[in-house]
Amino acid sequence: MKTKGTVSKIVEQPEPFTPGVARSMVREHAYRLYRDKLLHHPLTLDDWVLAEKDLVAAIEAEEAGVEV
Repeated sequence: MKTKGTVSKIVEQPEPFTPGVARSMVREHAYRLYRDKLLHHPLTLDDWVLAEKDLVAAIEAEEAGVEV
């Protein structure tokens, strides 16, 4: 039986939206976050965006002296 669900389109890594954040920084962070998922599926646009947001939050927390 087939189930209907949302299908996320697989995309190449987009350019980061945040100034001062390089694609390589986001890529490295995304691969750390999603290493289990990568065994079965490539990353989607949503994955890249979430990885960038998480990276920016971690950088801001580090600059503020908060340990993540």
